[in-house]
Amino acid sequence: MSPFLLLAGVLLLVLAGPGLLLASRGTAVARLAGLQLAQAVAVLLLTVLALVLGQPSLLIVPLVTVLLSFAGTLVFTRLLRGVT
Repeated sequence: MSPFLLLAGVLLLVLAGPGLLLASRGTAVARLAGLQLAQAVAVLLLTVLALVLGQPSLLIVPLVTVLLSFAGTLVFTRLLRGVT
């Protein structure tokens, strides 16, 4: 494993903390922002893992995760329309 990919993985794991903290506390809008941050970090982490393992076929997992997180965000924002 190259040092660059190891550093990228560590940085992505460190970035997941604030996203999970935001997603667990605060107003509904702040929780949605934290969820978006956590989903972005998860997609980047899955991409780094696919590159580290040398399996380009695993890149389909982050692609599907991006599509599902986008659809989920649209659903949550529609539900939050009446809350704010």
